[in-house]
Amino acid sequence: MLSVRNLTLQYPNGKRALADFNLEVKPGELVVVLGGNGSGKTTLLRCITRTLAPTGGEVWLNGTELSHLTGDKLRIARMALALVSQHASLVRRRSVLSNVAAGSLGRHYNMWTAIGGLPSDELQAAYGYLDEVGLRDLARQRAGTLSGGQAQRVAIARALAQKPKAILADEPVASLDPEAAEDIMRLLRRLAEEENLAVLCVLHQVELAYSYAHRVVGIRDGRIEFDLPRADVSREAVKRLYISEAA
Repeated sequence: MLSVRNLTLQYPNGKRALADFNLEVKPGELVVVLGGNGSGKTTLLRCITRTLAPTGGEVWLNGTELSHLTGDKLRIARMALALVSQHASLVRRRSVLSNVAAGSLGRHYNMWTAIGGLPSDELQAAYGYLDEVGLRDLARQRAGTLSGGQAQRVAIARALAQKPKAILADEPVASLDPEAAEDIMRLLRRLAEEENLAVLCVLHQVELAYSYAHRVVGIRDGRIEFDLPRADVSREAVKRLYISEAA
């Protein structure tokens, strides 16, 4: 289980980006976070992964507290958290298979991998992750030839190569057409349910949240406005997330 407890981020100027934030994502669950620009959605993910250091609170993953780890301990612990971003960020000149296998490199820190080498057993395992996302037939294709939706599927397969306990998806469909966006959200929900992963996904597309989330969390000004099963989230509650305080 991914658990965020009293997470706070306060900038030197006194502004709070997150304020006493509490959230749990259980294995098998896809939780979608909604909120306006600047509400704290991406900041939340960055604090969980420690690319931003929170000023207070804790992040727990399957019994391990992450927010105070440093060095190799942090690097190893973060392998259990796979991040899928808006842009797939594949190495375009390399094959799809090689891009997926690169997700395992945190387990293989040596001179060979430092110069771009990939362990043969991880290349073989990468076929299985491509099966998970329905792209095994493109394994030998160069990543630079993929469509946007295909590239994002490869990015998810690369995340699976980390053997994570949780996937953090930061606006994973923002650059995709509606059909591809539906495919990615359907895939994330299936992986949560079938692979027993905790999936936390930041979205702007409200309809996708209603279609695919198990739970929806609404954020405004760094605080949770609601945390409810999808069926219990009213349209009015969502609308209020996008109304500025000045209005």
